Formats: sequence, structure tokens, C-alpha cells
Amino acid sequence: MQEYHFEQTCWTRAGILPAAEGPTFEHFLAELEEQVARFEASRETLSPDIGTEAFLELLQLSASIYTKVRLLGFYGSLWFSEDTQSQAALSFQGRAEQIGTDVQNRMLFFSLWWKGLDDENAQRLAAASGDDVYYLESLRRFKPYTLSEAEEKVINLKDVNGPNALITLYSMITNRFTYKLEVDGEVKEMTRGELATFARHPTPELRAASYQELLRTYQEQTNVLAQIYTHLVRDWRTENVTMRGFPSPISVRNLTNDIPDPVVETLLAVCRRNMPLFHRYFGWKAGRLGMERLRRYDVYAPIRAAKKTFPFAQAADMVLDNFQQFSPTLADHARRVFAEQHLDSEIRAGKRSGAFCASAIPGLTPWVLTNYTGQTDDVLTLAHEMGHAVHAMMAEDHSIFTFHSTLPLAETASVFSEMMLADRWLQAEADPGVRRDLLVAILDGAYATIARQAYFVLYEVEAHRRAVAGATADELCAVYLDNLREQFGDAVDLSDDFRWEWLAIPHIYHTPFYCYAYSFGHLMVLALYQQYKEEGPSFVPRFLKVLTYGGSASPTHITREAGFDIASDDFWQGGFDALYAMLAELETLEELQ
Repeated sequence: MQEYHFEQTCWTRAGILPAAEGPTFEHFLAELEEQVARFEASRETLSPDIGTEAFLELLQLSASIYTKVRLLGFYGSLWFSEDTQSQAALSFQGRAEQIGTDVQNRMLFFSLWWKGLDDENAQRLAAASGDDVYYLESLRRFKPYTLSEAEEKVINLKDVNGPNALITLYSMITNRFTYKLEVDGEVKEMTRGELATFARHPTPELRAASYQELLRTYQEQTNVLAQIYTHLVRDWRTENVTMRGFPSPISVRNLTNDIPDPVVETLLAVCRRNMPLFHRYFGWKAGRLGMERLRRYDVYAPIRAAKKTFPFAQAADMVLDNFQQFSPTLADHARRVFAEQHLDSEIRAGKRSGAFCASAIPGLTPWVLTNYTGQTDDVLTLAHEMGHAVHAMMAEDHSIFTFHSTLPLAETASVFSEMMLADRWLQAEADPGVRRDLLVAILDGAYATIARQAYFVLYEVEAHRRAVAGATADELCAVYLDNLREQFGDAVDLSDDFRWEWLAIPHIYHTPFYCYAYSFGHLMVLALYQQYKEEGPSFVPRFLKVLTYGGSASPTHITREAGFDIASDDFWQGGFDALYAMLAELETLEELQ
């Protein structure tokens, strides 16, 4: 394995904007204003018989404007993520949002005109638009739910100081939380990322104490955080169901993802039906840990005390070698993230918790955030987020409108990368004990990214219904506890303090109904990975082609080309069948020891 000696650092935001303040920045804003004014002046030229050349010029100008707006917002988001307590970052992010909303409103006439255009002329113009065909088709999908120009402008303005502001407040409140945990007789203050490592600690008392400290902290802010959530939910319903006419709150996300409602319903139903797989696994794990039944605190418990941690440089080498063995092209892309210092892996107070990959525009190397503490899961998380990065870079030949894949397919490369690394570890190990530990890691990960995420969405469906009907914070907590009772059945002892866990899930605040994308992506990758194991190197070009699509085609088209029917119950069940096989291998290894 080649060594690259990449160190654990903060990222640099250099290269996003020519400057973030001063004359150069003001010149950047002046150029943006000039382009927007020129775009506005084209309003009188729009008609059903507009020429193809004139239409494409407008589309190109729109892309240039969107690129500048995107870079402004992206810079502010990264700055805020690296330090959620920075007043300067918060101020810049707010200014960027205001500029973006103003530009969006001034250009709104174009998308409204396009949605209202007759089918014949829309098809004529779309046919000449090259890579932007799917983008234009996607706009027209929302035609039945589009309001008047005046109403759309008011909604855009409302979002800045309404839901967007509430989400920012949620982030500011929760990212300033600090946690105290007694470890080896010493009370230590830590971030959420540091606290989270104790969920996998070999000592049962520390596992319980870490969860209790997390949940206690959120419980103390229940009324505030639940109030923020309730207002977000009511705003979501008022705008999308009452005003726009969507059939249900989740339908908004489904249409944005270009996934039919019945497909999502099938996915969630299959996840629900297969919970006995995880119940069986939790029962096996309880027996291995010498417990009659797992507590919820023990779901991610290690089977044996971890004796090894991974320095960041070693983890980076492992992830890059993982890509190199599969595709040198992907490895080259991944090295760009490290080499250009677009990775923030440090542990710092005030830094956003968790991990993400963010891609600004085509051709600009993505930025990755992790909170790396050296655990096995941190290595797999790094592989996951780098998978997102190479996915974006594989699609960088598309336009600003079509290189971002839809949310469900956005998990394709990330989950595949994580699974590939775990499988390489598994195949390289002859020791049954180590193989067992890796299978445990895979099944722990499958629970976390399939079942747990599906149940978050099932909770959201019910919480959205209850919140608009006037549910209190305590009632929303009770709904979540009922959700957990169904999820774990009799396999796990569920303590009452987990009723507050939903308050600590950022996705349900930031991006409602997002989380089924993880279930979708993981189950699809299980099918893809099975193909890879059967076909070997001949599979690689087809997989790379899936990544190069980005967001230039529908998920249905892309998955059909990969050989799958996402509307089929059997397709989703196939992913669970692969997990059942892994569980059977795990149980067999146990019998051999």
C-alpha cells in the first residue's frame, strides 16, 4: 500500500471566491448584478416561438448567474460549518442567503414561463439544450404545484427569515452543546463527535453514560427544539400541501428526487417487513456479549475491546488504496481532495458534528468534513464521504444544473466505497475472530443506514401529521418512542430516555424526509456489489458510467441501465437477502469457534 502522509487538518476555503471582502469581492457582486440585470431585460423576448439560439443564450446566462450565487452560498455554508459560533461566518452566510433570494426572485419569471410553455415548443427547445434536457424536464414536473409569480416571490422572501433562519438557530444551539463524561475517574468535556465514540465503547457503563449525557442535554432544550421543529413542519405543510397542492408532505421530497410515491412506499414497507433480520442479529449480539437482551445503549457495542486505532495518515492511505484497487480514475479524483486541502477532519469545539461532502460546481474539487477520532468507524466514514466526492468529480463534465445527482442516487458511490473497504478487510483476514468483527461492523452499518434511516422517515410522516394537529413536545416524544418500540420489538430493551433522541437528528430539521435516501442507496449498492463480486473487473466500467450520469437523467433511467427495477418489491428484498447471508456467515463463524 502506497503511503501519502496526509495529515489531519482543517480545510482551506481558498478557490471558492476571488475574495470574501474588499474591492475584489465587491467587483464579483457587481458582475453578478450586471448579469442579473441583463437576464431581467430578456423578459420581453420570451414567447412560445422564441428562437433556439436566443433560448440557449438565456440558459447559458442563467448558468453563469447560478454559478456565482452557488459559490456565495457555498462559501458561507463551509465557513459556518467549520465554526458555528463565528459571528463573521454567520453574517456572511446571512448576506449570501439574502443575495441568493433576491436573484432567485428577479429570475423567477423564466422558470414560470418555461413551466407554462406548451408541450410542443417545450420539446423543441429542450431537444436543442444538450446536457440540460433533464434539468428542463425536471422544472416542468413541478408545473402542477407552481403558484403565481407574486406568490412565489413572497415564499422565497419568507424562507430567508422563516424556515432557513430556524434551521440556522437549530444549528447554532445544538453545535454549541458540550458534554461531560467521566472516563477512568476523570470528568472530561467533549464535543458530540467525541462523545459519539463511546456508543461503541467496550464498557457497558460508558456506553450508557454517553447516551444518557447526549439525551440529557437535548432533553433540557426540548421545548425550544420541539418548537423550532413544529414551526418548520407547519411551514412545510402550509406551503406545499395547502398552497401548492401536493398530496402529502413526503410527496414534495419524492418529486424533488424524481422518485414516484409508490416506489418510496414500497421501499419503506420492505424495510419494515425485514426488521426481524436485525432482531435476530441483536439477539446474536446479546448472546455474544453475555446479555439476555441488548439495551438500546448496546446496539453498536463491540464484540471485543478494540485494541487498535488508526492514525489519520494511515486511514487516508487505506481509503486511497481502496479506490486504487478498484479504479485508478477514482483514486486520482480522491487524491485531489487531500492534495488541495479540501478536507476538514479535525476535532474542534464549535465545529459542525458528523460528516458530509459538499460539491459546489462542476470542476471545483468537493469539500469533505469529518470529525476523525481514529476509530474503525471513522475510517469507514472517511471512505463514505470520499465516495461522495469522487461521484461528483466523475460527473463534472455536466452543467451546473445537471452534475448533482438526486439524493437517493447520491449515496451510490459513498456506500459502495464503504462496503468495498469493509469487504477488502474481510477478505484479507483469515482469523475467524477478525472476520467476525468485520461482519459485525458491516451489519451494524446496515442497521444504521437502512433500518434506522427508514424509521426516521416513518417517524417524520407521523410527526408531520401530529404537529399540524397541535401535538405538544411531549406528544411528539411519545410518537418517537412508539416508533422505536416497533423498530426494536422484543429484541432490545428500550429505556424511556430515548424519547428525546429525535431532537438530535439534524436531517429531520434541515431536509425533511431525506433519510430514505440512505436506505435506498445502501440496498441498491448491496445489489451492485453483488454484481461486482460476480463479474469482477468487467463490472467497473458500468459502475463508473452510473457515476458519470450525475443528475443528468432520472433515477429510474439510471437504475434501469444498471439492470434494476426500483418499483419492484423483489429488488429491495434482494438487498436484505444479501444481509441475511452475511448474518448466516456470522452465526457459522461463531459455531466454529
